[in-house]
Amino acid sequence: MTKNTDVPRDNTGIVPKRVLDGIEDVVHAVLGLILLVVAVAAVGVTVWRVITIRPFFPNGMLEAINDVLFIVIILEIIRTVVARFTDGFFQLSKFLVIGVIASVRHILSVGSSLTLNQGKTTEEFQRAILELGVNAGVVLALVFAIVLVRRSEKDAKAKSS
Repeated sequence: MTKNTDVPRDNTGIVPKRVLDGIEDVVHAVLGLILLVVAVAAVGVTVWRVITIRPFFPNGMLEAINDVLFIVIILEIIRTVVARFTDGFFQLSKFLVIGVIASVRHILSVGSSLTLNQGKTTEEFQRAILELGVNAGVVLALVFAIVLVRRSEKDAKAKSS
């Protein structure tokens, strides 16, 4: 029996790693472009809302801040996808930064809803305070994780030099 040598294969008989890497790169590029389109659309919607919302202070301003932080999250995800192309892997610290931004965004939205909506029941108020506390803990944990990751990266560079 003869083997078919037309299709390159590695030792395990599976499609070569470079082909899978190429497919993965194409998928990441498409996802990056989709994220870019979403970010541009979100900027357009945010600008429209800032122009048309009444009253601008405080509701419009709080919504604008929330929208801008959402756009920053999208841009950080795009940057992480781009870093995948340049470095060859996803960087943990970038995901941690995205988590911090998302948690701060949630803290701001919950805090503003507490400030603006005075008709909350005691249970709703306590739930909102608990959310604020949990998100503050998440921010602290993520910042601590960022510090640890950056220290380990710095130590790794010092050892390799």
